[in-house]
Amino acid sequence: MKRYAADCHEHIFDPAYPFAEGVHYIPEFAQRGTADDFAAVLDAHGLTHGLLVGAVPYAGDNSAMLAAIAKHKGRYKGIALIRDAEITPAKIKQFADGGVIGLRVNLMSFGITEITGAKGEKLLATAKEMNWFIQLHLHEADLVPTVPILRKAGVKLMFDHFGRPDVDKGVDQPGFKEMLQFGREGNSVIKLSGPFRSSKTGYPFKDTDKFIAASIEAFGIDNCVWGSDWPFVRVEGRIDYGPQLVVLPRWLPNEADRQKVLWDNPKRHFGFVET
Repeated sequence: MKRYAADCHEHIFDPAYPFAEGVHYIPEFAQRGTADDFAAVLDAHGLTHGLLVGAVPYAGDNSAMLAAIAKHKGRYKGIALIRDAEITPAKIKQFADGGVIGLRVNLMSFGITEITGAKGEKLLATAKEMNWFIQLHLHEADLVPTVPILRKAGVKLMFDHFGRPDVDKGVDQPGFKEMLQFGREGNSVIKLSGPFRSSKTGYPFKDTDKFIAASIEAFGIDNCVWGSDWPFVRVEGRIDYGPQLVVLPRWLPNEADRQKVLWDNPKRHFGFVET
């Protein structure tokens, strides 16, 4: 029987699609990867599906991601990035037809600007109308000023990298506490992903364990997914795929829980299909 499993956080940085001008980072050559490159990584590690995430180097141009979804029919879904652009009916249709299931908001780089004002209100309203996720990229206390905005909007939320807490400040730090409360309210998904971005001890990332455990408890196992953050941009040292995946049995010693996180939950939340 075929085993299905999804990596729910990765980026396509394909040199065939030009990066935007004026963005605050461009991936180094070794930190780029095409849709085919990612498919090979999934195959090598026994995974079948991927949730592609739009990122800063392409600004609001999601062409590379949409092309990847179209080429690998049924294997990928996407989280689109909107930067300084109107969400027109044509764009909404393009996203919906193209396998997009959410919109990404980068609190870490841009603060609350993407969810305030007329464009921010429209972004949140569109996500709610389309039943899309608002996926939040944040760290430490970035979430705190957004809480009343997001709660008023009533949108489904998804949190990158279990909120990227400061591991020295404990699970009671303000941003992490607010994220856990959203989890308890039952309309959010959390990614048990990117421990290398929070860990100060490095692999096997044991200093993140209490944050992972608190996330699973607050969100519930049915609202947890896993992601690698491939191809590992904006890092100083070498990061490999295997160490991101191999920590899962420590975080989730129960095989049935791992099955939920790797497949049952992505299938239900994102609409992946067994082939």
